[in-house]
Amino acid sequence: MSDPARTVIVGDVHGHLDRLLSLLVAARLTHEEGRWTGGKATLVLMGDLFDRGPGGIDALDLVMRLETRAAEHGGRVLTLLGNHDVLILAARHFGERATTGPGGSFLADWKINGGEARDLERMTDTHADWLSRQPAMLHLQNTLLAHADAVLYHRYGENVEEVNAAFSELLLGRDPVAWDRLLDEFSERDAFLGEDGGRQLDHFLSRFGGERLIHGHTPVARVTGQPPGSVTGPHIYAGGRAVNVDHGLYLGGPGFVYELDEGR
Repeated sequence: MSDPARTVIVGDVHGHLDRLLSLLVAARLTHEEGRWTGGKATLVLMGDLFDRGPGGIDALDLVMRLETRAAEHGGRVLTLLGNHDVLILAARHFGERATTGPGGSFLADWKINGGEARDLERMTDTHADWLSRQPAMLHLQNTLLAHADAVLYHRYGENVEEVNAAFSELLLGRDPVAWDRLLDEFSERDAFLGEDGGRQLDHFLSRFGGERLIHGHTPVARVTGQPPGSVTGPHIYAGGRAVNVDHGLYLGGPGFVYELDEGR
């Protein structure tokens, strides 16, 4: 059985079920067929289960199943909302309704951003409801976790609880203007890079709590300039107070997991 203190973080999956399973097996959290073996460990998915890969619904089914099985063994599976998760929900709820995005409609915007038609066809009310209720931000071991390296969360609350409540209200509602605005805000990234980024990170952590931030959203390869295939670990920056775990699976990265305790 795995060490109950372990917290394992997996970055943006983007429909790459096979690589997700390989990472979970290597981390001793599941068997090859996807059965939970992590005991009391915590697994965190950083969001963006969908788009740019063929198995978004399959990945979601696996995560939902693992959430139940882990709880039966005293473990946890936690999943953050990513922009591509919001995007497929928007395509499902609003279809051809007009947006300010590049495609001109929610459905077209989703397709432009790597939407897989089979995922949308297979998404059920159960899938959509589960996804809509996932948090935008989390606290673990005095660490703040959020999908995006962006300050958009400031606009939704003064603390983690308020932000999560605001996201839930928005996603369970059907105000297309609010959905369009959120998706536009999710285009922000790189907020914590450079000298000004350090100041923004100070403010971000002061507001939402935590000694450091872990995020996905922006592939490590695009920040560091290295080939995606050579990315085998996170990009740690801002004096160790920011950790980017987007392994760039859809760019051809091999993927990695980040252990919170080992990371310290």
